[in-house]
Amino acid sequence: MKLRKKHFEIFNLSFLDVISCGFGAVVMLVLISKTQDDVSVSGKGEVESLLKTVITLENTISQLEHSIEIQTSKSEQLTKQQQRLQTAAIQTNKKIQQQLGKQSSLSDSAQGLSLVQSTLKQASISTPKTKNTIRDKEVGGIPVNSDYVIFIVDTSGSMQRIWNRVSTEIINVLNIHPKVKGFQILNDMGKPIIAGYAGKWIPDTPRRRASLVKLFHHWSATSNSSPVEGIQVALRRYAKPTISTSIYVFGDDYTGSSYDPVITRISKQNKPSKSAKRLAKIHAVGFVSPGTTNRFGILMRELTKQNGGAFLALPI
Repeated sequence: MKLRKKHFEIFNLSFLDVISCGFGAVVMLVLISKTQDDVSVSGKGEVESLLKTVITLENTISQLEHSIEIQTSKSEQLTKQQQRLQTAAIQTNKKIQQQLGKQSSLSDSAQGLSLVQSTLKQASISTPKTKNTIRDKEVGGIPVNSDYVIFIVDTSGSMQRIWNRVSTEIINVLNIHPKVKGFQILNDMGKPIIAGYAGKWIPDTPRRRASLVKLFHHWSATSNSSPVEGIQVALRRYAKPTISTSIYVFGDDYTGSSYDPVITRISKQNKPSKSAKRLAKIHAVGFVSPGTTNRFGILMRELTKQNGGAFLALPI
């Protein structure tokens, strides 16, 4: 029998499988090992970079928020300052208007003083005695042709402080009426100086004038510094369509709340209709001093204008 030689293949399939698996395992280990190292290092760097970016952004946001708060605070301060300036501007405008009103009042007062000086030249100041029995129709711009005269005098404290001056001016007005049929003196609330002559005329005689002047110096009565009530009483109880009457209002202030309704009401009472005769001419003498307002002048200028009278302003 012939012996056959066996042929051995070193690189057979099993050997290649083993070698491939081993090589694959080594490659896998190498890849896994390097990838983990690269990923961890790269990821760490990226995380650090991201953290730095986040911190930077947070700081920026914080700075922006702080800046916004500062700007908001400045804006609020500017808004408040603007409001204060607007308020100050409004108050300044009001003061300007008040000063313009006072200037106008003082101008009227100066004109009134000039008119009064003209009147005083024609009237006796020191004595209530009357010598001239011929009455002019107009003295110093004031009509004096009425047969009956009513004096309405503010008896408040401010007027009491200048009472001697008030007495002198009432004497002046009496003297420009040398002779009248009767007269009456009321305070601004309509109360007569002599209670016994309430609703009646006081006879005009030299002796009666002298006694009333003395009585007037010591007269004091409750007052509300508003001539409205006194004028209404004078028109209701004394003035009549059948007689000629003049009303003289003496005061330094008006404490009422409005002008137009009062002027309309008194003017209507004085002349109920267009065809009716005016019951009385209404004149006024205002005493202007630093402690008084121009309210009396505002009221009486228009009231006298609508009721055929004249307004005189006398600086103190």
